[in-house]
Amino acid sequence: MSDLDELDHRPLRVGNCSGFYGDRLSAMREMLEGGELDFITGDYLAELTMLILGKDQLRDPSLGYARTFARQVEDCLGLALDRGVRIVANAGGLNPSGLAAKLTEIATGLGLSPSIAYVEGDNLAPRAQELGFGNALTANAYLGGFGIAQALTAGADIVVTGRVTDASVVVGPAIAHFGWTATSYDELAGAVAAGHIIECGTQATGGNFSGFLGLPRDATPLGFPLAEISADGSFVVTKHAGTGGAVTVDTITAQLVYEIQTEKYLGPDVTTDLTSITLEQVGPDRVAVSGVTGEAPPEQLKVCVNELGGWRNQFEFVLTGLDIEAKAGWVRTQLEAAFGATPPASVTWSQSRIPGVDADSEEAASCLLRCTVMDPSADKVGKAFTAPAVELALGSYPGFTMTAPPGPASPYGIYRPFYVSRDAIAHQVVLGDGTRVDVSSAPPAGHAERPAPANHPLRSPLPGSLVPRSLGEGEAPRRPVPSTAGAGLSAHPSSGVGGTPARLPFGSFVHARSGDKGGDANLGLWVKHDSSSAYDARVAWLLDFATVENLKALLPEAADLEVEIYCLPNLGGVNVLIRGLLGEGVAASTRFDPQAKGLGEWARSRYVEIPEGLL
Repeated sequence: MSDLDELDHRPLRVGNCSGFYGDRLSAMREMLEGGELDFITGDYLAELTMLILGKDQLRDPSLGYARTFARQVEDCLGLALDRGVRIVANAGGLNPSGLAAKLTEIATGLGLSPSIAYVEGDNLAPRAQELGFGNALTANAYLGGFGIAQALTAGADIVVTGRVTDASVVVGPAIAHFGWTATSYDELAGAVAAGHIIECGTQATGGNFSGFLGLPRDATPLGFPLAEISADGSFVVTKHAGTGGAVTVDTITAQLVYEIQTEKYLGPDVTTDLTSITLEQVGPDRVAVSGVTGEAPPEQLKVCVNELGGWRNQFEFVLTGLDIEAKAGWVRTQLEAAFGATPPASVTWSQSRIPGVDADSEEAASCLLRCTVMDPSADKVGKAFTAPAVELALGSYPGFTMTAPPGPASPYGIYRPFYVSRDAIAHQVVLGDGTRVDVSSAPPAGHAERPAPANHPLRSPLPGSLVPRSLGEGEAPRRPVPSTAGAGLSAHPSSGVGGTPARLPFGSFVHARSGDKGGDANLGLWVKHDSSSAYDARVAWLLDFATVENLKALLPEAADLEVEIYCLPNLGGVNVLIRGLLGEGVAASTRFDPQAKGLGEWARSRYVEIPEGLL
């Protein structure tokens, strides 16, 4: 019997110390010293990270894990053991056994002897051709929390994994602590919500938050979040006292709508219904999350596949003063002519905003013209690209200059999602004594299917008071129309609020959080929670405004793309999925913002018609 059994009548306190590979190194120590914890977890993996680790292994097969995690453990292992805090992290990446061996070496050097287990079975790269993944550099299935739970129940002090879902590092400890089974759907869904909220670290405590103006903005580092999880799957999100940032309904909403797809959050252990979530501010820096419901998980597991796509390079030309468009046109003509009959496979030009009239500084009078080239051959985007660009320095537009000297071609990767049957996975736990234990990966009967992409603007059912008005027979959809001279967009909301419409930024009372889902962009929009009596009317207005037509007009770069909108009325907002905005994923994207991190702030800055009664 595990000593975890002694804890199962009180909430489980799970803290986070990493939201990505490269997060604050001191966070593990800060969390351990800042207050009581049962577990400390860390998320180190992303689709791009798997590609980075794959490149690491090409250079040195013994690598492939998050080396910063090993440094954190070296600094904090003694403290964690003294305080009885167990550590769970997905820092194993492509090589969890290698990380476990490194941690054993570190512990031995410190004179400590923790029990270290690792979870494996996610790595499908050796079988890529057999499974139809093509020439994959990395191919990793997203595993769930039951392998982690099995390791903890066997007494592990540290559990490292490969590619489990981000939330699984929280779900695993909760399963072990409360004894949940594979059909404890609501409880598992609650733990998934908890994991999804805290897995990105300080994004839950005010980081990257569109309402940052209402938060303390001094030099105090933002505190990392922790979840106090109860046996029924409900939980409270908080942070250690005295740390920076804030935990509010809005900061938690921001993370809940981050990098999701539909209103159903599909995971290997459970399908979480995001429309069921209820949030309540129950104290300073304390938000209660309850009502989360779940259902059977999908039959198949998602696989993150990265392959080497080729080589890329870029130049940024600075254009200053008058005749910007003519200058840009000339240098484009010159450089493209220099490519000759065999240009790079892909040549992409993008230009920042044309400077205003009579600028009072040279920088304000300038804009950037970026040329990005990509090709299967490094030669095509090496000197064959940079030399012609440099040779134009004295023979092109007036004021010719570039932001950086020429550089060599660099490799880029392509991300592709695939799905495999669970029986294709050999999910195993390797305990500290070397014992291997199989983890069942068969879904319970009545599994959920992965939904097909939506072809309609709204999928989620809405409470009656928030249902958008239906169009009358023969009535055209309301479509915001770009106005002249930057006046903004016009829309005709049906929220029932009167008053003269005013053209104001969309973000006047709408918060946003955006990010990447492979080649797609995710944009969460919700009405800020404040003391305004107009909150319900604002939510109704936003849900009415959120049509495919309106969102495409709000974000013209999405005009020719598939846009899906999912209502989240309990959170006062919607999730928008823009298919293909990021091309073949962040590593191959030529967009100015390849991970769509600023997409939400762009949306908030756009002007729309807002009824006076909502202001």
